[in-house]
This record gives sequence, C-alpha cells and structure tokens, in this order.
Amino acid sequence: MNKIRFGILGSGFMGRTHAEAVRRLPNAELVAIHGGTRAPALADRYGVAFEADKAALLQRADIDAVIVTTPHHLHADETLAALAQGKHVLVEKPLATSAADCERMLGFARQRQLTLAVGYQQRFRINNRKAHELIRAGAIGRVLAVQVSMPMYAGAIKAGGFGGNWAWWNDPASVGHLINSSPHAIDLVRWFTGGEVLTVSAFSRTFLPDVPVEDTTMGLLEFSTGTICSLFSSRALPAPSFPGEDFRFRITGSTGLLDLDPYGELRQSDEKGWRTVSQQPPVKHEGADTAFADVRMQAYCDQTTAFIAAIQGRPSDVGTGADGLAGVAACLAMIESSKARAWIHLGGKK
Repeated sequence: MNKIRFGILGSGFMGRTHAEAVRRLPNAELVAIHGGTRAPALADRYGVAFEADKAALLQRADIDAVIVTTPHHLHADETLAALAQGKHVLVEKPLATSAADCERMLGFARQRQLTLAVGYQQRFRINNRKAHELIRAGAIGRVLAVQVSMPMYAGAIKAGGFGGNWAWWNDPASVGHLINSSPHAIDLVRWFTGGEVLTVSAFSRTFLPDVPVEDTTMGLLEFSTGTICSLFSSRALPAPSFPGEDFRFRITGSTGLLDLDPYGELRQSDEKGWRTVSQQPPVKHEGADTAFADVRMQAYCDQTTAFIAAIQGRPSDVGTGADGLAGVAACLAMIESSKARAWIHLGGKK
C-alpha cells in the first residue's frame, strides 16, 4: 500500500501531536512543516523540511495531504488553499469559525473530488467507541436524554510546559471557548445517536476578567431522533475541575443508562445494576512530558489511519467535513441564542 505523504500547517501543541501521529504509522510519511515560531524546531525534531513559505509547502508535489492545526480563524483560507493545490485536508476542530466558511470548504472539496476531514479524535478513544457500539446495538434502547459536562481549568494546561502563545484563546476572531471545546461533545452525541441538531437554546457568559469573548455556556439541544441534551462548557474555573467531570456524558436510554467518562470508565446500568464495561487508561494530556506518550497518541494515530482510509476510498469513521459543519453550526447557534434570548432552529427533519 502506498504511503500518504503529509504536510502540517502549525507548530504548536496540536501541530506536534499530528506530527507524532504521522511518524508512528507505517503507511504515512511526514514531509514538511510550516507556520508558527516553533516550526523550524519541530521540523528538525522530526527530521523533515521546514517551509518558511506556506505556498511553497502547499505546492510541493511530494505532499498528498495537509493537516491544518493553526488558530481557528485561519482554517478556512488555509484549507481552501490546500484544496486548490490538490491536497486532501484534515482540519483540527473547529472546521472554521462560520457556517458559511464550512460550506465553502465542503463545496470546494466536492468540486475537486478531495477528502475533507475534521479532527474529532474523541471518536477513537476506547470508551467512546464502546459507547457507540452499545448504543447502536440497542443496549440501552432509544437514547432519550444526554447530559454533557465540560468544565476546564485553564491553569492546568497553561502550567503544563507546552509553551507557545495562548493569545488566540481570547481573540474574537476565534469566536470563543464554546467553539473550541464543544464540537467534540456535539459530534459524539450525533455519532452515538445518528441524529442531527434541530433546535438550541443557551445562556453564554464571560466570567473571566479582561477576556473579550465567551468563556462559559449552558445550552440545551434537541436532536432529530427526539434526544434532548444539556451541555455545560466553561474555562472560567478558579481551581481544578470537579473530580471525573472534565468531560462526562450521562446518557439515559429507554431501557438502560450509560455513564461515560472518556478519560476514565464507561459504566452501564440496566435491570442487572451498574457495571463497568470499558476503561480508558489515563491519557495524561495535561503535561508536555506525558502528552505524547502512547495512551494519548492512540486516538490520533487511529484518526490518521481512518483519514488515510477515507482518502483511499475505504470505510472510515473519521469525522467528515459535514460533521465539522454540524459542530460549528450548533455552537454558533448557542451563542446566537444567548444574544437573542431565543430558541434557534437549525432546520432538518424530525
């Protein structure tokens, strides 16, 4: 099987993550890196070319696919430029910062007959895959309600030794925290249930001092399957998060329950009572010394493998461009709902 040859745009935490994932795969080869002050050192670390000019990387004939890991507001233009050069593209979430940009990216990828994917690596975590398997097999009946908790203590990440410039976090061009955190949650509920977001309502707030963008949202979502969902997303925590609540799904089905911690245990309850059905080994993503170890990298390696499968026309669970659009549209609708103090309808069929 021919190797897929990769270029990476962006040299921060996620640029290094994807470089490491490509390096580990026998059917992938990292060729060049561009973007950010750390790009020369990252290229040197992986023994690949550093391209000072973005266009030069995108024009390289020895690159088949590009991974975009730059700040959110750059995703659309960089993806369109890569597609224009005939490259398949995997974009870190969010796919873009507007639904219109997402639509442009999808349309151009279709026109050029290229694969456009989004970085929903949570699909490849052990517990999430098991939850998907159980739900699709009818193990808890019809999914009635989902409670999602995503409280984040930003201090732990900033103290983790990753370095870099965190200014993008507060840049209005990147919209806010919700669009950074919650596409993963929305995608998982869609992936678990097969439903689309129909209606949202939300309260968004900025609680942190000197922050010009949303940092906390409480939202409600209605899905086409009839599932209703509550979502708490925040990076305004003053201390480390509630134990086990960094990313938690409590899923109520018509015949059973799932308690899903993507970084801990997946537990199931029915007439037999509670039992653990799957366990994710500690991911250790909070520090630079551990974030690139095998356990955390498993999901990114599996995601890159799935992206390659999609490029080659084989079955794949990689998040598609359409999946990326769905996450962006739902997040922006929640922010719009808060501003308008109204329900926002995204359309679709019940």
